[in-house]
Amino acid sequence: MRAHRRRRVVAALAATTAALVISGTVPAAARPAPPTLIAPMEADFLWGVAASGYQSEGHAPDSNWSRYVAAGKTQDPYRDSIDFTAHYQSDIALAAALGVTVYRVGIEWARVQPEAGTWDANGLAFYDNVISAINTSGMRPMLTIDHWVYPGWEVDKGGWNSPGMVEDWLRNARMLVDRYAAHKPLWVTFNEPAFYIVNELRHGGLSPASVPAMHDRIVQAHKSIYDYIHHVQPDAMVTSNVAYIPAGEDVVNKPLIDTIAAELDFVGIDYYYGLSPDSLLGMMSFTELWKNPLQPEGIYYALQHYSRRFPGKPLYIVENGMPTENGMPRADGYDRADALRDTVYWLQRAKADGMNLIGYNYWSLTDNYEWGSYTPRFGLYTVDVLSDPTLTRKPTDAVAAYTDITRAHGVAPDYRPTRAPKNCSLVDAVASCADPVTIPR
Repeated sequence: MRAHRRRRVVAALAATTAALVISGTVPAAARPAPPTLIAPMEADFLWGVAASGYQSEGHAPDSNWSRYVAAGKTQDPYRDSIDFTAHYQSDIALAAALGVTVYRVGIEWARVQPEAGTWDANGLAFYDNVISAINTSGMRPMLTIDHWVYPGWEVDKGGWNSPGMVEDWLRNARMLVDRYAAHKPLWVTFNEPAFYIVNELRHGGLSPASVPAMHDRIVQAHKSIYDYIHHVQPDAMVTSNVAYIPAGEDVVNKPLIDTIAAELDFVGIDYYYGLSPDSLLGMMSFTELWKNPLQPEGIYYALQHYSRRFPGKPLYIVENGMPTENGMPRADGYDRADALRDTVYWLQRAKADGMNLIGYNYWSLTDNYEWGSYTPRFGLYTVDVLSDPTLTRKPTDAVAAYTDITRAHGVAPDYRPTRAPKNCSLVDAVASCADPVTIPR
């Protein structure tokens, strides 16, 4: 975008915001004054870490994603990722040492049902051991049923192009609920369904004509397993998390969220990147993730967005983290510890302003396979898959920062973010421009 076009966009946004404020569509000066001292989270607030099965486990069975890799549709080969299957006990111990109370993992359908109608005892035993280790370490599992991966035999049947996919998916999901509900997990049915659809399109697993059908089938599967989970585990908390899209959230995620709103016990939000008029020039990258603007105050606006859409419904940041390029320093100078502390400050501000925030997961405990590449690094512990055969977990500066946060239930009362909030964040578009958050002097 050229400079003169960018100035026109910024001017248009400002004019639109002003008009809406004047008309009463957006209240002016409605936000409480920023507190001089920020209160900690309650003792029962859920601090967590997150990971997915395929991205971390290694020894991948036949699946849609193993086939995408084999077909050369990814930048890096999969290898064995960070080999969570061999390191799960020590990784879970690392998480427990952080003081977190939730550990999110995925259960890979392809691992537990490698052939149609056949359950693999070894695959199930692996997840039995993982979930037991999470419980034994004093944490609660958050279990993701579908994190974008399904078995190769299901690919051969057409995947999400096929009407039979829903019943096959539910057969696996019901088995998992029956097996693991006694562990009192939090449940995620589908991870980021909109991007699930996008990735299937990008890699050829879904035909463009089948996009509406995959959307409808995900809705059907979510609603059905939601009811089943509550039949088996009546007090369960179930969600399908969304990847928050600055300035486009309602276009991308609203159609599905509105359809399943009655079957969401909490709104699961993944927030990574911000957007503001001064960052429109660079826009967003889906490959060089470390170049995207972080803008941690945007997590406040994302929570505000869903707090206003669903008043009183619990909110949970299911994923949030900072990417780097192969662990190198970011061009914007942000380090992982400062980004984490700044983010937690805005979580505490959201809570102080009455938003029903119940939990936060850092993505991720370790670096992993970022859907085709080992270059983006999100881990609290870094792992150099391509050059370190020992797959040593090396702590970043955020390990100590997160440990301090969980012990104190947040950042210090007098903490101030290292980055000032943007004057007009587009994360929640007009609302955040008309009534921006500020930091007390």
